[in-house]
Amino acid sequence: MAGYKIIFLCTLLSAVGPFCDGLNNGLALTPPMGWLAWERFRCNVDCKNDPHNCIGEVLFLEMAEKMASGGFRDAGYEYIILDDCWMNMTRDSNGFLIADPERFPSGIPFLSDYVCSYGELPRTHWLSYWNGKTKLN
Repeated sequence: MAGYKIIFLCTLLSAVGPFCDGLNNGLALTPPMGWLAWERFRCNVDCKNDPHNCIGEVLFLEMAEKMASGGFRDAGYEYIILDDCWMNMTRDSNGFLIADPERFPSGIPFLSDYVCSYGELPRTHWLSYWNGKTKLN
């Protein structure tokens, strides 16, 4: 019985599909594409024992270079995403999150400027993840 349901659904979708069109406004012609550290490196913050595989400044500097030189931008990749495990274990005296000073010794603004120097994306996109309780040291 399940086989008939699948055949019916496929037939229905193939009949309706030609009548479905997206907006022809030039927006989102491709899905948003970028490099996300979490997918490969998870929350590895041990840069002393595993310097080439930890969430730190060196990793993101290397990825910016590889994306720029490896043709990823030309293929539609726009983002380098620093989503987790970047912060220090404690907040500053005002309660703001701050980057870990050992793993990001030059600070997040430096990292952002470096990534943007390759023409990867505007600074506003890079920093869009940060919220009002984050201090960019």
